[in-house]
Amino acid sequence: MIEFIIKLHPEISIKSKSVRKRQTMLLEQNIKTILLQLDPTIEVRNFYDHLTVTAQQDCDKLRRQLLEHLQCIPGIVQFAEMQSGSFESLHHIFEQVLELYRAQLEHKSFCVRVKRTGDHPFSSIEAERYIGGGLNQHIASAQVRLKNPDLTVHVEIKRDKLMIVRQMYHGMGGFPLPSQGDVLSLISGGFDSAVASYLMIRKGLRTHFLFFNLGGAAHETGVRQMSFYLWQKYSLSHKVKFVSVDFAPVVTEILEKIDNGLMGVVLKRMMMRAAATVAESLNIKAVITGESVGQVASQTIVNLNVIDRVTEMLILRPLIYQDKQEIIDIARAIGVEDLAKTMPEYCGVISKSPTVNAVLSEVNAAEQHFDFSILEQVSNNAKVMDIRTIEYQAEQQVATVSLETVLPAGAIVLDVRAPDETERFPLQLTEHAVVELPFYKIANGFAALDQTQQYYLYCDRGVMSKLQALLLKEQGYQNVAVYKKPE
Repeated sequence: MIEFIIKLHPEISIKSKSVRKRQTMLLEQNIKTILLQLDPTIEVRNFYDHLTVTAQQDCDKLRRQLLEHLQCIPGIVQFAEMQSGSFESLHHIFEQVLELYRAQLEHKSFCVRVKRTGDHPFSSIEAERYIGGGLNQHIASAQVRLKNPDLTVHVEIKRDKLMIVRQMYHGMGGFPLPSQGDVLSLISGGFDSAVASYLMIRKGLRTHFLFFNLGGAAHETGVRQMSFYLWQKYSLSHKVKFVSVDFAPVVTEILEKIDNGLMGVVLKRMMMRAAATVAESLNIKAVITGESVGQVASQTIVNLNVIDRVTEMLILRPLIYQDKQEIIDIARAIGVEDLAKTMPEYCGVISKSPTVNAVLSEVNAAEQHFDFSILEQVSNNAKVMDIRTIEYQAEQQVATVSLETVLPAGAIVLDVRAPDETERFPLQLTEHAVVELPFYKIANGFAALDQTQQYYLYCDRGVMSKLQALLLKEQGYQNVAVYKKPE
């Protein structure tokens, strides 16, 4: 049996009774939605101040999958993997703790914390002393330290049931989805927009994605991958939209009609107008950007003020005060750094001397020359899709790429999953070579491979492998196919 106890984010715990009940019910439902896809027999129970997850089958693969998902569900601040059972005496409790913790406590300092409910011939403090003293005697290299120990042994005794914490894990915190409503995040695939989107998801906002395409099909494919990753990793419990707007006609109009120094500010104003239009059509009340004060010319306080005047739509900027390195550090922690690194920059317009102090009246005058019917047309022609269909569309787009479940002799498999996935679930093929080349390194790394060989791209769900195979085909490589591991 696999058991977890889940602790709520502190900000949920301090809410009123009715709000707390609603949010814990949301969290319970979100956990069920995600985990029951792994095993329909998993049981999730809500105990008001905590939740439990129980799986009857004791399978290491399922355990690792549960750990991965629980760490990425908004609303969970911490969770513990438990071992439960019965006991006959305090000494019997000690023996079970010793068996579980003997290896972990070697050469470490520790303390024991006991939480007890019910009638027993010992108090919680007496249990802590007895178990701690026994561990200290039986593990020569371990030592008791009540303050700041290397490891804390958590034991919970509920009447005749014993629960021992095997290991504690950190969750992502925040509020459960979609307790705070819906937002539309302007995503370019770079560090800033990806981190801004993540922070909104963490805050309990169902985050939809809006992409202004300035770089063609390859750019959109890359941004779809980033959006799909963020959704699948951190908001899998809810369906969201991915919206793509072809902004090339708008950029052309800006280049032809707008003074050089104002191009960047006008481009952002056009994006905000279009974003507001799309958001209103989806009944979304706020848009998100990854802007940070002073990072580029258009992001001075003066320019941001001018940009925001084009709409009454609420514009949220979660990164507004953060430095670039802080943003990159978050990107690394959430697993998008390498993908963001490889995302090309499509600025659309590049001013030789961009203004950092745009004057609203001058910008309004400059925009009098702009043909707003172009903006209206591209906004109305926005492609809106359920992000879950990205997988389906990938299958439709790669009809020219063969899908193989049986590999020919001498075939080379390219495992395009992220390194953390390949480490947890390595692809092991006894008769074929496996080369690990993450999907975000394919664009540059594939050319360095021996092009006389045939390569079969692999990932768990088949989404990234199909998209990457399509991109390679479009770049002229014909020696690629997709490998699907037999069930």
